[in-house]
Amino acid sequence: MRALLVEDDATIAEFVARGLREAGFAVDQFADGEAGLIAALDQPYDTAIVDLMLPKRDGLSLIEELRRRGVATPVLILSARRSVDDRVRGLQTGGDDYLTKPFAFSELLARVQALVRRASRAPEPTTLTVADLVLDLLSRRVTRAGKVIDVRPREFALLEYLMRNAGRVVSKTMILSHVWEYNFDPQTNIVDVLVSRLREKIDKPFETKLLHTVRGVGYVLRA
Repeated sequence: MRALLVEDDATIAEFVARGLREAGFAVDQFADGEAGLIAALDQPYDTAIVDLMLPKRDGLSLIEELRRRGVATPVLILSARRSVDDRVRGLQTGGDDYLTKPFAFSELLARVQALVRRASRAPEPTTLTVADLVLDLLSRRVTRAGKVIDVRPREFALLEYLMRNAGRVVSKTMILSHVWEYNFDPQTNIVDVLVSRLREKIDKPFETKLLHTVRGVGYVLRA
């Protein structure tokens, strides 16, 4: 899943971005409303977290412009403004939820996940399964044929992305966009290296291979 974070307080932004990444999100992070708007219009996001007091363009103006242009990305507003009128205005402008500062990250994450579930109009699964490979999103535990597989956070994020797109070929660019949150040199071999590490763990010890290379196109996870 991919999240847009628009927050000019560097401490809060790093705190939220780090927590979202640990929860499996790829995060694009911006410190002003104009840059956030450009990103939101240019890229599809599963959710956006937007502060109200932003330089160049305030959060309400950003959200209003997104809705005017037909962008339906669910938006969680972050704000130090605590009055009922402020919350009502934020929701009426096009925000989907409103969280006041200071906040607990666990609550922010729960609200973000609820927005993503509502936007998809389907319950968010707690486990992903391809053949005998199982990924538990809550415990962040990976097993194959009942055997626990130790994966690093980036490997987990790649595996989750592949499992959510099981049977579909995903390109290196798509993987870079969703597993990492910034642009790499397109000639980099970072995706190949990560895929190779993941393949060693989920495929090499087993007879049936699940992670396949489609030469010139990308990778696909399928039984």
